[in-house]
Amino acid sequence: MKNPTKDSVNPEVFKLYDDYAHNRMERREFLEKLSVYAVGGLTLSSLMSFIMPNYQDTIKVAQNDKELITEMIEYNSPDGGGIIKAQLSRPKDAKGKLPGIVVVHENRGLNPHIADVGRRAAKEGFISISPDALTPLGGYPGNDDDGRVLQRQRDRGEMLNDFIAAFDYLQSHPECTGNVGVVGFCFGGWVSNMMAVQVPELKAAVPFYGGQPSAEDVPQISAPLLLHFGELDERVNAGWPAYEEALKANDKSYEAYIYSNANHGFHNDSTSRYDETNAKLAWSRTIEFFKQNLG
Repeated sequence: MKNPTKDSVNPEVFKLYDDYAHNRMERREFLEKLSVYAVGGLTLSSLMSFIMPNYQDTIKVAQNDKELITEMIEYNSPDGGGIIKAQLSRPKDAKGKLPGIVVVHENRGLNPHIADVGRRAAKEGFISISPDALTPLGGYPGNDDDGRVLQRQRDRGEMLNDFIAAFDYLQSHPECTGNVGVVGFCFGGWVSNMMAVQVPELKAAVPFYGGQPSAEDVPQISAPLLLHFGELDERVNAGWPAYEEALKANDKSYEAYIYSNANHGFHNDSTSRYDETNAKLAWSRTIEFFKQNLG
């Protein structure tokens, strides 16, 4: 049996996983189509192990990191959904108040990777909040497959409001300067774009491969944008030209990068779509952007 690598796996495998991860095919259909590529010494089980997330071995900042104060907090959902749980993380030895970052998960709840990203932001000198939009349904269920099923049961607009409420929570937190930005991935990228539209006090927005707002919404944007796209992400990239045209027409502040030969999800180091060089570059640009715009 041969271990899969990015070079040995047909690129169509990543497109299949993207369709599956975004609810465009059920698991049975995904496995049937994936089996076509179990050739040349590759087995279906080895392909599944290769392409599915591996959280255990990819965490960069432990939940009990001694340099951080990391805890689960609760705040009120604005649409009658009760409370939303979120990870709050900040440096333990901070001197004075800190700028804040809302970290928005993908379409499967607050999984270990996104919680890790929240702690990475704290390591860079920010106070971060990483909400779990699945809280009203019991929270992230421990695996992404069930997480995607649960998230489909929530209204997208209501989830957006829950993340805006996280902004309000963080902005008024006694350890926060009140300067707050947002970074999000996939679904969270869409949320980041929409928070730029709907939150006038937002200081910066960083969507990673996120869906775009309508051209009619763009005039409402006041926050500067830093947008990250994977070159191979045809689905999300299709909406970028019209979005960029609207940003230019309305004289909005933005930077956009399309990362060569990178797939959708290239920043997520728990999956095989991870592109280390591009991910590190995008993250360094993100942190610098927040430092420039949040103070």
